[in-house]
Amino acid sequence: MPKFHVKKGDEVVVLAGKEKGKHGKIIAVLSKKSRVIVEGVQMIKRHTAKSRENPQGAIVEREGTIHISNVKKAAAPEAAAA
Repeated sequence: MPKFHVKKGDEVVVLAGKEKGKHGKIIAVLSKKSRVIVEGVQMIKRHTAKSRENPQGAIVEREGTIHISNVKKAAAPEAAAA
């Protein structure tokens, strides 16, 4: 398993793409694909099938993945003030 510069729970900034400049917390790291899921960034619409909880089916909005090279750790606010 490769070693990455960010891990689950880190605050990050998006460096490239249509979400450039957005901040968020890492929800998951997909190490085999070298991608991360960042809270509130790269929102996609997922069409779900009918089920007991959604008898009509639904369109659910959730986070998509971003390549790990397109994020960097955000500077901690307390470290910048010191």
